[in-house]
Amino acid sequence: MNVVQLTDAHLFADPGGSMLGLNTRDSLRHVVAQALREQPDTHLLLCTGDLSQDASVASYAAFRQLTEGFAAPARWLPGNHDEAQVMAQVAPELVQPVTDRGAWRIIMLNTAVPGAAHGWLDDAQLALLDAALASAGGRHCLVCMHHQPVDIGCAWIAPIALRNAPALFAVVARYPQVRALLWGHVHQEWDEWREGRRLLATPSTCIQFAARSEDFQVSHEQPGYRWLRLHADGMIETGVERARDFVVALDFDSPGY
Repeated sequence: MNVVQLTDAHLFADPGGSMLGLNTRDSLRHVVAQALREQPDTHLLLCTGDLSQDASVASYAAFRQLTEGFAAPARWLPGNHDEAQVMAQVAPELVQPVTDRGAWRIIMLNTAVPGAAHGWLDDAQLALLDAALASAGGRHCLVCMHHQPVDIGCAWIAPIALRNAPALFAVVARYPQVRALLWGHVHQEWDEWREGRRLLATPSTCIQFAARSEDFQVSHEQPGYRWLRLHADGMIETGVERARDFVVALDFDSPGY
């Protein structure tokens, strides 16, 4: 199964909405065009939160329109800038938490905390995860969320991580069929193995955060997406591609993140 992940688009109701001078609709448009050229046989599109910056109906409608070129079903989950109810209002069929395709089960978790930047998995989400894994049968599982469950070496972003990550890993540890955890939020690439599972984060489709930064710092890297090949035997191939034709021109005197 061929999967594309898009994350952290931060769209506004206003088509001219920008972050640090970067128009977020324009950058998403470039990333999508790159992904469509490079991944023409995509079977599933995963959109892992902060699709909107202002949680407006117009911003979600724009995200849906800008990504409709993928001839594949999409699944959305909320980030800390999103409103899950508004997402569901715009695209009710795209917010399903469990999707089975071939030998794989994809589980979309809601780690957003209303009014807060950090993440938390409440009891209902942990129960959903446990039930989805317990009923997966022989399928391999990919668990997706918005907030990072591990330290990625950026001191400033650590306080807004998933704050009850041990509860997540306690559930996951009971199910060896979990092959990978996938998230957004950190606006940078991350790829590590932990206890036999792949842990993956993906660049934003707009501005990028500088890796290994102590304080808030952005980089001039181009926006990007992640591709994944989910094989029937549970093996995962994956990589990050960036919109090479997009010119990153940041304006640090304009509104930021």
